[in-house]
Amino acid sequence: MKKICSLLICIFILTACAPATEVIIPPTLTPPPISTATPIPAASGLWVSPAVPDDLRAVIQTWDIPFVNDAALATQKLDVSDSGALWIYALVAPFPTVTDGVTYEDVSSAWKSASSSGPLVGHDLLMAESTLEAFTALWGEPASGAVRVVSSDQLLDAAWEDLSSWAIIPFEEIQPKWKVLSVDGESPLHKDFNADAYPLKIKFGLTDPEDFALPESNRDPSKLATVVLTGVTALVRATAFTMETKGVTRPGELIYDWLHTADVTHISNEVPFDPNCPFPEPGHKNFILCSDPKYLELLQYVGTDVVELTGDHFADRGTQAMLDTLEMYKKNNLPYYGGGANETEARKPLLMEVNGNKIAFMGCNGKISYLFVKATDYAPGAANCDYKFFTQQIKDVTAQGYMVIFTFQHEECYHYGPCYQHEAGFHAVADAGATVVSGSQAHFPHLMEFRGDSFIHFGLGNLFFDQMTYELPDGNVIDGTRREFIDRHVFYDGKYLGVELLTAMLEDFSRPRPMNERERAQFLSEYFSYSGWMPLLPTPIPQPTVTLTPIVLP
Repeated sequence: MKKICSLLICIFILTACAPATEVIIPPTLTPPPISTATPIPAASGLWVSPAVPDDLRAVIQTWDIPFVNDAALATQKLDVSDSGALWIYALVAPFPTVTDGVTYEDVSSAWKSASSSGPLVGHDLLMAESTLEAFTALWGEPASGAVRVVSSDQLLDAAWEDLSSWAIIPFEEIQPKWKVLSVDGESPLHKDFNADAYPLKIKFGLTDPEDFALPESNRDPSKLATVVLTGVTALVRATAFTMETKGVTRPGELIYDWLHTADVTHISNEVPFDPNCPFPEPGHKNFILCSDPKYLELLQYVGTDVVELTGDHFADRGTQAMLDTLEMYKKNNLPYYGGGANETEARKPLLMEVNGNKIAFMGCNGKISYLFVKATDYAPGAANCDYKFFTQQIKDVTAQGYMVIFTFQHEECYHYGPCYQHEAGFHAVADAGATVVSGSQAHFPHLMEFRGDSFIHFGLGNLFFDQMTYELPDGNVIDGTRREFIDRHVFYDGKYLGVELLTAMLEDFSRPRPMNERERAQFLSEYFSYSGWMPLLPTPIPQPTVTLTPIVLP
């Protein structure tokens, strides 16, 4: 018993002498704040197919994810897919190309066989490496020799070397020196473009589309704007007589869709409205011109949005008729430019924003012999071509982000031009930064040119005017005044894409109609030749001859 007690005492003493065990109570932890930033996907790498176009590639460069070169190592891939970003491509040719469109079968046939028949025969099909990769994924490998790969920045120059090469490019690479060809009747430049019915499109998708948001498409129709420019309108003499006897809107019926569907339709109306205007005489060669105010209905019918007032005949009925005409335009919400109640108003640019595109209209009368029609500090009229003033105004307006359309009433000649002092004036405003320079004065259509970043058309010809023929000083009668250009300019997201040349033939002294295929091919071939872009056809297609009483305008 004593032994047990002694053992217990020893254990107690040893325990008491041992160091105490420290108990640590953890402090209260503050939870981290909840992040509102978009979480980075857990992908270890993104592989991008060589088929992906440059602009889409630029979008994904902003993503916070590493890129890998080996598709097998990637956890996220961007490639041709059944869903994803819809990329629209365009079949393009050098601007001086007569062909307007082809079918998908034509393109497919050329892809499968370099020696196939059809409209692509004789035309090399150029494209960038990424475009080739994309369409190879869609259509299979092209036939040997069917496609020639050229870097994107050299495609245009390569096509223009002999004007025989065509190309397929992404929509975002369209520029003015390309002509966009329709495929199966669809063109991405058109307002009514139907992507579902268009074959030159490819979708690019991600392996896991939930991780990142791709752009919906490279073509947003809400950013597209069309501006139609026209030539001489003078609702007088035989044109007015036809309107009186067959209906005021008759002149615009056959080209209604061209004009009315444009976002901006321009009319250069050279003549004042006057309620005291005499009833028109169809064969009369009167050069003091006026229009009945009821003819304004024609301008409204075709959807006029902008009226140019640089014309020679605006002052024909005196000051009051000019002021009354200006008031008519204001009451009917028809903005005007190039003329006005005084010099300040006549010079004022017409600024507008169309589907996000900032567009400015300016214009002047450059005829030295028509000083009496020019506006002054105290009298209405057309703006005088003060090139020092307009050069500075163009620079000021373009600095604000506007693309300038500058139109002229200038010297007249009855050949393809340019006439007299045209080049000096047209070049001056182009060099100042105007995007489009166009002649509204020409009764006989004139040639075109590219100058720097500007497109110049020296004269469009008549629109609504009665010149079915013109008698030359030697007594010969020509009917070139019947042929008309109507230029549809296309803008997209603050950029000028180019012009579509619409072509018409005047009938019944008043009414333009779209040219038929033969007339159009001949007309374009001639004017591309006059413009120095292609040789004239060795055997021109004969034009229809007419025997009519000549009606002239000085």
